[in-house]
Amino acid sequence: MKTANVADLKNDFQKVAAWISDGESVLIRKRGRLFATLTPARELNEPAMPEVDFAAQLKNIWGDKVFTDAEVREMKAAELEGDEGL
Repeated sequence: MKTANVADLKNDFQKVAAWISDGESVLIRKRGRLFATLTPARELNEPAMPEVDFAAQLKNIWGDKVFTDAEVREMKAAELEGDEGL
């Protein structure tokens, strides 16, 4: 990670901009103390996190099993007691 100071931003912005264009994050210091971090922008269509298909994960784990209300209550009670061995 590159480091620049506020004067670099004012006097030599092209150098700092080139670092960012190359994918570098830049720590900005003001009077020797960390002031900000500049990072390259993500593309607007690039998701911050990949989407997770929770329904597919549940189906993979449990198949087509549908729990009754009694089973759900029993699992919740066991979880509250710290009994994970169901």
